[in-house]
Amino acid sequence: MALDDATLRATAQKLIDAHEEASRTNEWTFFVDTLYARDCVYTCEYAGVMEVTARGIDEIKATHYGRDMQVGWEGWSFPYEGVYVGSDNRLITHWLNRGPGQRPDGSHFQTPGISFITLDDNAQIVRQFDLFDLAHQMHLCDELEDAGLLSPRLKESWVLPMKARLQEQLARNPQH
Repeated sequence: MALDDATLRATAQKLIDAHEEASRTNEWTFFVDTLYARDCVYTCEYAGVMEVTARGIDEIKATHYGRDMQVGWEGWSFPYEGVYVGSDNRLITHWLNRGPGQRPDGSHFQTPGISFITLDDNAQIVRQFDLFDLAHQMHLCDELEDAGLLSPRLKESWVLPMKARLQEQLARNPQH
């Protein structure tokens, strides 16, 4: 059954509201049981160097909203720039990875991201696929470190391992 535009937008707003609350509290799992279907598949693609796919809400809480969001991301927020409604119960959300603090000119330290979301007939998320530009995210983390705003925990647990993966990938087949 196709959900109407109002239902699709209301579900997107619930996700946005949950992410705003999670950004404030750094508790990222409280909304998963409500917004995600039990058998949801959630994939985050990291520039071809790593993919995190969780199957089911327990894995989503353990990875995407557990391990991946609750260590080192304190002070970050993830505001939404737009929600686009498609056919077949699909949404596209445009959001930002916004680091702590601001640049001297008052602008935010941030990079854009996008999620492709499919809902079931109960308006629960059954599929989510997230993409963002990992090279820009690494540049953003460098800027944050230069400004003294990058969490040492985030640098150790995420930034340095991800940079190593990117460097390894870029070093492959350098003649091509």
